[in-house]
Amino acid sequence: MEYYELYEILKRHFDSPEENLEIKELNTTLESVSFVSKASDLLHGSSAQECIKHHPQAEVNEKAYLVYDQPSIDTKDFDIECNKRFAYHILKRADVETAKGCIIFFHGLNEKKWDKYLPWAYELAQRTHKAIILFPIAFHMDRAEPVWSDRHQMSEIVKFRKKRYPENTNYSFINAAISSRLEAHPQRVFWSGLQTYCDMIEVVKEIKNGRIKSISPDVRLDLFGYSIGSFLSMIIKMADPGSYFTQSRLFCFCGGMTIDRMFPISKYIMDAQATVKMQAVFTELLSSDFRYDLRLKHYQNEEIHPQESWFKRMLRYNYFQKERESRIREIHSQIKAYVLEKDSVAPPIEVLNTLQGGYRNIDVQVEITDFPYEYSHMIPFPLTHKNKKEITEAFKNFAKSASDFYNQ
Repeated sequence: MEYYELYEILKRHFDSPEENLEIKELNTTLESVSFVSKASDLLHGSSAQECIKHHPQAEVNEKAYLVYDQPSIDTKDFDIECNKRFAYHILKRADVETAKGCIIFFHGLNEKKWDKYLPWAYELAQRTHKAIILFPIAFHMDRAEPVWSDRHQMSEIVKFRKKRYPENTNYSFINAAISSRLEAHPQRVFWSGLQTYCDMIEVVKEIKNGRIKSISPDVRLDLFGYSIGSFLSMIIKMADPGSYFTQSRLFCFCGGMTIDRMFPISKYIMDAQATVKMQAVFTELLSSDFRYDLRLKHYQNEEIHPQESWFKRMLRYNYFQKERESRIREIHSQIKAYVLEKDSVAPPIEVLNTLQGGYRNIDVQVEITDFPYEYSHMIPFPLTHKNKKEITEAFKNFAKSASDFYNQ
C-alpha cells in the first residue's frame, strides 16, 4: 500500500463520529479519551494564576498583553473553553489488547488536524506494538478556537496585520491567529507549554493508576516529537517529572534544537513580524534574568521550580549551554533525531549543535537524510501520485529508524 492510500484510509476512519473504532484491514484500533485540563488557571484571564506551590506570587502584568481590538484573536486564554475540555487519541494494534509500551506523540506548531500524523502513528504502532497517544498541545488541534481556521475571518486579520506592519512577510489566513497571539505575548509559548506539560502528567497518572484499560500501568513511556513537539519533548525528558521518563526514549523528527535555532517563518507556521518579536522578547528576558516578567521569572527559578525551569535552557543556544549539554550528555543514549537535509525550518546543523554540542562531544544519534523528491518541513511526505514509490519508501525508512530505536 502506498503512503497516500494509507493516509486516505486512516483519515476516513478518524473522521468518523465513533469514539472507539476498529480498522480491521489495518489491524488498528482508534480510541478517543475525553479530558479536562486541571492546569487552566495558569493561563491569562484566570482569577487564580498564583503558583499553587508557592504563595504569594508576582501579579500578572496586564500591560504585557498587546490588544488589537480584534475579538477573534483578543480572547483571553482562560476563556477558551475548547482548550480546557478536549479529547486525545490512542492508536494501537488491534491484536494488542493491553499495550505494554506507550509513545506520547507531540505534533508541530500551528496544527489544527491530526490527519498527516495518522500514518506516522499507525506505522509506529504496527512496528513497536506500543500504544501511540496523540496528545494535542494547548491551543492546537481540537484545543484551538474554530474561528482561527475560518478563512473569511482570518483574512480580515491578515488585512489588519498588513496595514499595521507593511514590512511584514509570510502572512496568511492559516497563520494569522497564532502570529497575532504570539506577537501579542510571546510568553504564551511557555504558558501553553506548561499547561500541556501538566495535562500530560495527569494522563500519565491515569495510566499508572490503571484507568486507561488499553495501556498497562507498568508501561514504559516513550516520547515522539515533531518540530516544536521535539522542543516540548526535550524539556519533558530533561525535567523527568515524577521520574516517569527516566527510562524513556525520545525520537525527534525535524527538531531537537533550541527554539532560537528554529526558523518558523512560513505561511503555514508564523509570519515574520511575530517570529522576530518572539525571538527579541526571549532574548531580552534571558539577558535581564526575567526582571520584566516576574511571574515567568518565578517559574524559571531552578531552585524552586527545577523541572519547569528547563524551559529557559532550551530558549537560546548561547544561554545555559553548559547546563543543557551536561544534561543531554547524561541521557544521550535515550535520544535520537531524524532530520532532513533540505529542511529550512529545522536545519540539521542546528540539531547537531544542540544535541551533539558545540564541540561534537555528545554521542546523541542524529540521522540526516535527504528524500529523492520535493518536500518541505511542513510536508515531508506529500500526498501525491507522482513519486509515490519514492515517498512510500522514504516514509518506511523514517518509520524503521524510529521503531528500531524504540525497540532497543
